[in-house]
Amino acid sequence: MAAGGLTAPNSIKHADFVGEIRNHVSTFLLSKTITTTIMTPENQNADHLFGGLNVKYELDVPLAPFTWYGLGGPAKVMVHPSNKSDLSAVIKRCWQDQWPVYVLGSGANLLVADSGVDGVVIQLDDPEFKQVEFNPSHMTAGAGVDLPQLVLQTARAGLEGIECLSGIPATVGGAVRMNAGGVFGDIGKSIHQVQVMDDRGMVSWRHHDNLKFNYRKTNISELFILAAQFTLTPQDPQSVKARIKEIFQFKKKSQPLAANSCGCAFKNPLKVPADVPKSAGMLIDRAGLKGHQIGGAKVSDQHANFVIANDGASTSDVLALLEHIGEVVYKQFGIRLEREIVVWP
Repeated sequence: MAAGGLTAPNSIKHADFVGEIRNHVSTFLLSKTITTTIMTPENQNADHLFGGLNVKYELDVPLAPFTWYGLGGPAKVMVHPSNKSDLSAVIKRCWQDQWPVYVLGSGANLLVADSGVDGVVIQLDDPEFKQVEFNPSHMTAGAGVDLPQLVLQTARAGLEGIECLSGIPATVGGAVRMNAGGVFGDIGKSIHQVQVMDDRGMVSWRHHDNLKFNYRKTNISELFILAAQFTLTPQDPQSVKARIKEIFQFKKKSQPLAANSCGCAFKNPLKVPADVPKSAGMLIDRAGLKGHQIGGAKVSDQHANFVIANDGASTSDVLALLEHIGEVVYKQFGIRLEREIVVWP
């Protein structure tokens, strides 16, 4: 039994239909070399920040290999805590010294500035944060657990409730933070409680009764989501797997899953006139923007709400295209689109 009452999941092989959405990213990551700057007098600020703490940190780490876009500059400092205690100590130091903190998950909906991030990027990639525990009606997963893998694990355990998340690339923490989902449902409907850590390193559980899950957002204000407990229903494993595959195949046919993108670039507008499309993708399509390109960034020909980064693209290209899309849609329909993509800084 690991710390926090969660046990490590058995190693499982991803089903082909889930593995497909990760193949292009895996290939991209393997082609990159992540370098770490050797300590010099110029880096003494970071050395002072973490002095006396037993934590692994790196300096000037390129962030592009950690994102699905494959774009962006370096993080001034990247930290990999090995447990909640170390994470708490790091957060307290950052708070005391007023260092900005950024939380890195799977990087699936993240766009990093070309200049990088002048702050501390924390990634919960240690096995401590990737624990999963099942019981007859609940499942608890650490923030660092891979969401596509968790969806399959849950099906194999004979539990249903999160198959609507099939095909969504994310970690559990990031998925809960933004209430990830789609036309088949959102993660929030299955959440029983969430373990969080605030910006002073204090840990607590927040029950569903005081959580609000709205369209692509929650009322979770704490800096870190550490784990989430789900309420699930027993079901025949084959039935759940069939539903997962059905949902993934639907997405595969309608979305450019193999392209470098962050998924849907904009949220669907919540209030629109009756004669105006209710989805961001349809608005962008009707604005005639499919295939529109700025630099190496292009609106997908397959799904208008996907902005693809082609070879030679920069973050500036993507941001310029997003800005252009917003302006054209507002001019034609009077609708202000809100970005779903997270932009650092």
